[in-house]
Amino acid sequence: MDIATIIGFVLGLAAIILSITANGPLTAFWDPGSAFIVFGGTIAATFINYPLSEVLGIVGVLKNALLYKAPPPGETIKQLVHFAEMARREGILFLEKEMNNITDPFLKQGLQLAVDGTEPDLMRSILSTEIAYLQERHDTGAGIFDAMGAFAPAFGMIGTLIGLILMLGSMEDPSSIGPAMAVAMITTFYGAVLANLVFIPIAGKLKVRSSQEVLIRELMMEGILAMQSGDNPRLVEQKLISFIAPKLRATVRKEEG
Repeated sequence: MDIATIIGFVLGLAAIILSITANGPLTAFWDPGSAFIVFGGTIAATFINYPLSEVLGIVGVLKNALLYKAPPPGETIKQLVHFAEMARREGILFLEKEMNNITDPFLKQGLQLAVDGTEPDLMRSILSTEIAYLQERHDTGAGIFDAMGAFAPAFGMIGTLIGLILMLGSMEDPSSIGPAMAVAMITTFYGAVLANLVFIPIAGKLKVRSSQEVLIRELMMEGILAMQSGDNPRLVEQKLISFIAPKLRATVRKEEG
C-alpha cells in the first residue's frame, strides 16, 4: 500500500470537509443532479476518448498507483551483483538453476536469454522493446487520468451553465435565485475537486511509478548484459550504481560492504 497516496487523499478530503463544516452544513454541498453531470459526463467522455479495453483497465491502473511498490534500486543491484559473481565463478549456465527462485518476469526473461546464448545486440533489442512497451502502457494509464482531470472541470462548467439557464428561466421568483445559484455552482466545485484531488494526482503518481519501474528494468538489462560478457562483479556494480542518484550510492556500497 502506498502510504503517501492514502495520506494525500485523507488530508485533502479533511481540509475540504473542515472548511465546509466551519462555515455551514455539509449537506449544502450535496446535489445528486450535479454529481451525475460531473461523474457521468467525465466517464462518458473518457469512453469516447479511449478504447473500451483501456478504460476497463482503469482498475488495474489504480492498483499500480495505490498498491505497487518497485523494489529499491539498491536491492536490485545487490541481486544482480550476486548473479554476476555466480556467473563468473560457475559459468553463465549455472544461473539456470536460479530461475525458479526469480519472481520478476523481466529478470527471468533476461537471464533466460543470457543462458540461451543470445547475442548481446539482439538481447538488448528484445529487452529494450519490452521496456518501451511497458512505458507505453503506463503512459496510456496516466493519460486516461490526465484526460479525466481535464473532463471533470469542463463538465462542472456545463452543469453550472445548465443551472444558470434554469435559474434565469425562473427570475420571476427572486427568492429562488440564491438557492438556484448555489446549486449551479456545486457542479463546478465537484469538477474541481475530482480533477485536482483525484484524477491529476493519480496521473502524476502513475508517471512516478512508471519511471521507477523503467529504472529497475534498465538496471536489470545492463546487469544481465554485463554478466553475460563476463565482467568482474565489482565492475558490474559500478556500472549499475551509475544509474541511481548520488545520495543513494553510499547506501548501496554500505550494504555491499
